[in-house]
Amino acid sequence: MKTKAGTPQYIAPEVLEGQYGSECDLWSAGCILYVMLCGYAPFNGEDEAEILKEVRAMNFDFNGEEWSKVSKEAKDLIRNLICKVDNRLSAS
Repeated sequence: MKTKAGTPQYIAPEVLEGQYGSECDLWSAGCILYVMLCGYAPFNGEDEAEILKEVRAMNFDFNGEEWSKVSKEAKDLIRNLICKVDNRLSAS
């Protein structure tokens, strides 16, 4: 897969580079889980370029008040999905 396509808040960094596999779907699943647990996306910015910069840096956190009641296990799952492709959990 080589097409650069996706929504900025959910797109995996390797998609931006144009070389990716099905692992990018697990990144997106981690972003969706993040949103489901707190109500906002893990990557934000003033514009698309700023959001993509945050995605490439994998710069997200659990600092909001919403996260105080989320389990350590849920946060660990997100950390293991929104990470470098070599360290990312697989679907199996």
